[in-house]
Amino acid sequence: HTLLIEREAPGGQAGMSSRIENYLGFPVGLSGNDLARRAVAQATRFGVEILTPAEVVGVTLDEHYKVLKLSDGSEVNCHALMIATGVSYRRLDVMGCDMLTGAGVYYGAAMTEAPNVAGLDMFIVGAGNSAGQAAMYFQKYAKNVYMLVRGESLTKSMSSYLIEQIEAIHNITVLTNSEIAAVKGHEHLEGVTIVNNATHLQQEYDAAGLFIFIGALPHTEWLPPEVVRDQHGFILTGPDLVKDGKRPKGWTPDRDPFLLECSVPGIFVAGDVRHRSVKRVASAVGEGSIAVQFIHQYLGGL
Repeated sequence: HTLLIEREAPGGQAGMSSRIENYLGFPVGLSGNDLARRAVAQATRFGVEILTPAEVVGVTLDEHYKVLKLSDGSEVNCHALMIATGVSYRRLDVMGCDMLTGAGVYYGAAMTEAPNVAGLDMFIVGAGNSAGQAAMYFQKYAKNVYMLVRGESLTKSMSSYLIEQIEAIHNITVLTNSEIAAVKGHEHLEGVTIVNNATHLQQEYDAAGLFIFIGALPHTEWLPPEVVRDQHGFILTGPDLVKDGKRPKGWTPDRDPFLLECSVPGIFVAGDVRHRSVKRVASAVGEGSIAVQFIHQYLGGL
């Protein structure tokens, strides 16, 4: 028996995208709402019970059982648990941005989008290491990469080694005191308007992609301490849990954690909430299907 517990509505971040253009099998794209609706219909046809709106507020461990505590006081027991809660991205509140999310505007790293910006200009919003790493990756494909930084420099928020690498790349331009004022496009991003927050002057640019790195929260504080997370709250799984050949503390099975299994045997993780995930809808779906295979192996060993 499979139960899906959803706090709001199935689909998550993908469900809020106006258009998803990089999902296999839909060459002209589809809306996030349409993809979520199809997914719910498919899951229901396979016998999945969907409980929504319902919120899990805690998990306790009872030998082979995981006991989920819901916000209404009820409890659900399970042998295997998959956590696919995603993250909450800080949204860029500018004109046209929401309409083009998933169609040229993306939150977080999107390595699969590199071919779509090949030989064209693209923009990155953010001044942290993740933004810098994305710039170093995309400069191999894009004609020009523009990094928009609200402050006067990168030094307060980015590692010095990364700043040095960026400064050495001819097609990366760091625009300080700069913010997005608007994005434009019909079915896909076509351009952005940049405002200098010191002079208030605005300038328009053509843009093939806009990648936003202004923070993401995984909201994993409801998990027990036995579930190991990184400093930002993302859940560690598989090889990331094995340090110097040692398995995580309290690990009892005579095997290493499965690829998408966390530090508690029988709890699996898929999608954006996982440490070092790709943060694309196709990747999250793929991780979910891979995790199912490991869940079968785990249940077979009970």
